[in-house]
Amino acid sequence: MTTTAKTDVVLVGAGIMSATLGALLRRLEPDWSITLVERLDGAAAESSAAWNNASTGHAGLCELFYTPERPDGSIDVGKAVRVNEQFQVTRQFWAYAVENGMLSEPRSFLNPIPHVSFVQGAHRVDYLRRRREALADNPLFAHTEFVTGADEFARRLPFMAAGRDFAEPVALNWAADGTDVDFGVLARQLIAYGVQRGTTALFGHEVRNLHRQRDGGWTLTVRNRRTGESRTLNAKFVFVGAGGDALRLLQRAGIKEVRGFGGFPIGGQFLRSRHPAVVGAHRAKVYGLPAPGAPGITAPHLDARVVNGKSWLLFGPFASWSPRFLKQGRVTDLPRSVRPDNLVSLLSVGVRQRRLLNYLLGQLRLPNPARMEVLREFAPSAMDSDWELVLAGQRVQVIRRGGLEFDTTVLTSADGSIAGLLGASPGASTAVSAMLEVLERCLAERYQSWLPTLKEMVPSLGASLSREPALFEEVWSWGSKVLGL
Repeated sequence: MTTTAKTDVVLVGAGIMSATLGALLRRLEPDWSITLVERLDGAAAESSAAWNNASTGHAGLCELFYTPERPDGSIDVGKAVRVNEQFQVTRQFWAYAVENGMLSEPRSFLNPIPHVSFVQGAHRVDYLRRRREALADNPLFAHTEFVTGADEFARRLPFMAAGRDFAEPVALNWAADGTDVDFGVLARQLIAYGVQRGTTALFGHEVRNLHRQRDGGWTLTVRNRRTGESRTLNAKFVFVGAGGDALRLLQRAGIKEVRGFGGFPIGGQFLRSRHPAVVGAHRAKVYGLPAPGAPGITAPHLDARVVNGKSWLLFGPFASWSPRFLKQGRVTDLPRSVRPDNLVSLLSVGVRQRRLLNYLLGQLRLPNPARMEVLREFAPSAMDSDWELVLAGQRVQVIRRGGLEFDTTVLTSADGSIAGLLGASPGASTAVSAMLEVLERCLAERYQSWLPTLKEMVPSLGASLSREPALFEEVWSWGSKVLGL
């Protein structure tokens, strides 16, 4: 027997995006009925889980693929500034959530760890210097240091300095105010806040079908994966925050806005260490430049991590591949996503992205000793016995108009009754900014009335902090105090 229930909002997926949107709505509309549907048996078990992502609080401080060099030699800092602005929104909401009991002690999910850019070779050192100069006048990046010289390098990064031949010049951009974020813990706390205030959470349940109702709402068929029983949810608004599976569900909903979109899954592997001497000698997230022909998200980085209160080091990513759109997905995910409207785009990527495909093939053939050699370009003294290989999560890169888009895309229907999030980096770090965009685009008739409360949550809402240094200093100091940063 199929049961039917009515709800104002359905959130599909129990990752950081749905958790953030659910918490925002709980605060804005405490009387709304909200139902969370998650196919796995726990929250944040896919892309938001600690070992399925690098846990970097992406703010454009160290990610060199956010600041490409133009043909004329100038540095394009637009994306770095945009991502930092978005992270500031997220950071303010976290501070508000801690002050108002929505999140517990900040150290449970957030730790201060410097964000560092690392290059070697005269040409790249010159690039890094010009990058620093291009960002120097922006208040969001004003405290970033340009560091050269073997002695200072060794003082700040002893593990990377050990055994290094400093005959080749090296340089760092050092941002002391970076963060390490456990998005899994964060998502679980936000979901718990919602459940304690009336949100219904259906774990172990999978959305099988979505149909538009005549009144503009949606009917979702949901199946219990343990018992096989089905139920129907009638919802006024649906958000699909299902990671890589979001594309398939939006296609199944039949909205015209998803036509032409495709997805290309890319997995990741990392080398991981808990050896006390190794972990104790490296306290930073250090990003390098991606390999020639590789997408920006594959830029190697050596990260200090805090997971469940314990310190680790993580190095990677090394690409892996599977047709699954989720780590715990199905091998049929990719072929089932191919439609007449996106077939041309998918085929075009195969033709245009030869360098990327060659890179992936090379990564798939990479033996573990070769991975250690890549690590030794960062840390020459690294020993095989101190490191283990771990499988990270699946990411589905957006394909549109025959090209891969390495970004985060909010997709909404024309009537605002359904929305979803596609893509990967910077993803979780900009969750609050992305979910505010969902609220403004999909629930526009209520958004204006919500603004006073939203500005309590995000005091800089509507302002560009890059252009308002006094406001930036005010919200930064408040957030740092509340979050203990």
